[in-house]
Amino acid sequence: MSAILPIQMLRALAAFMVAVHHVQPDAAALARLGGRSFAPSDLLPWMAGVDIFFVVSGFIMVHASASLFDRPGAPGLFLKRRLVRIVPLYWAATTLFLLIGLALPAALNSAAPSLTQIAASYLFWPVASPGGLVQPVYSLGWTLNYEMLFYALFAAALALPRAFVVPVVTLALAILVGSSAVMGPLPLPFGFWGQPIVLEFAAGMGIALLRGRGLKLGAGPRVALVAIAVGLLLWSPHAPLPAGPWRDLALHGSAAALLVLAAVTGSREPAAPSALATALVRVGDASYALYLVHPFAIRGLREVFARLGLLEPWLFVAAALASAVIAALLVHRLFEAPVTRALRRWTGA
Repeated sequence: MSAILPIQMLRALAAFMVAVHHVQPDAAALARLGGRSFAPSDLLPWMAGVDIFFVVSGFIMVHASASLFDRPGAPGLFLKRRLVRIVPLYWAATTLFLLIGLALPAALNSAAPSLTQIAASYLFWPVASPGGLVQPVYSLGWTLNYEMLFYALFAAALALPRAFVVPVVTLALAILVGSSAVMGPLPLPFGFWGQPIVLEFAAGMGIALLRGRGLKLGAGPRVALVAIAVGLLLWSPHAPLPAGPWRDLALHGSAAALLVLAAVTGSREPAAPSALATALVRVGDASYALYLVHPFAIRGLREVFARLGLLEPWLFVAAALASAVIAALLVHRLFEAPVTRALRRWTGA
């Protein structure tokens, strides 16, 4: 199994963790309809899946863009590849969300968006919603606003010699975060971009450099890294640390970095992957779709369960998560993959 396959498995885990986080309020709503109680699971900080995504993103940008370093025209080509990969599915999800909001406003949890918020959502630009939250119309897109910042910085740095790319991007991220920490809340968009979570991109880039320079770890050290990461995640809901983005970076970001480090530093390629590993890799391939479509699957199935009188919350959780994975695999195969291939041919990316 090549080093990229464990990364795909991590992406599957990350998207599934976010889905677990989002399915629980709907399960609780069903339980209330049936006069039952439902205690959400705090076994793990499920939204730490986002931290895994960010570290993986930092790694992938360096690993997958190795051929672009010191190449003429690299910034434009890099941006074309990222936009072709990210924009179509996100714009489709945002448009579907808006259409559902027009047809069935009661089915959504958010207030009606302003025209400014709608335009900013399609442009990946951080603005405040009518409710005061800095998030796009389709709220899951907040992570993509960070990703686009990272892509822009990485693309600009690709105009520099190879040795400067990662240090310059890291320095830019550190300046954003440091300025926000020292000067207090900055005006948008800098106040949004200056959150500590962006340093996870730098961690992923650093791991890619270490791997590129030949870092290999045996099975024992890698298992130890995973054990420490899992321990941090299990401890996180109970850790006596002040709540906030720095706490999340220290616990969730560190755990994510350790998981990625363990995933990519295998000393040798194992034999053919198992059926489970193959299935996880396929879900990993569809992880972007899983991240974006799971709320539609979860909320839609909740409406079906409510109308059928199926008010057992844990049955709903299992069915909703399975439906989200199936929907993601279908969206990836029928929309995301073919559209990406077509746009790459059209744009020369």
